[in-house]
Amino acid sequence: MPRMIALVSVLLLATPVFAESFKPVTSHDSFVSLMQNRELTRLGISLTVTPDGRIDGRAFGRDVSGAWRWQSGYFCRDLYWGSKNLGPNCQAVKVQGQTVRFISDQGTGEYADLTLR
Repeated sequence: MPRMIALVSVLLLATPVFAESFKPVTSHDSFVSLMQNRELTRLGISLTVTPDGRIDGRAFGRDVSGAWRWQSGYFCRDLYWGSKNLGPNCQAVKVQGQTVRFISDQGTGEYADLTLR
């Protein structure tokens, strides 16, 4: 029983760390500042999003290229993965520490978490 109480106490004390939430990135300037001289990474993915509207890098052995713009509070991108056109998509952006979350379809679709390096 004492071991169970200790375990529960540790979990309760750790809750605020886990409860830290993602904060929305809502402006062009905030987004550019976040990306400035940084790389977005995840296992098999390494991308650079430049202030002048380019996206460059590699993902799962293929080149990634594209363009982006900030529109009505969303990161809107046109993207190629190798020769495959992934098309346009406007995404909500949120940040938590070094993690940036891109949520497709103006924040209503699937999301991808990438790490800032």
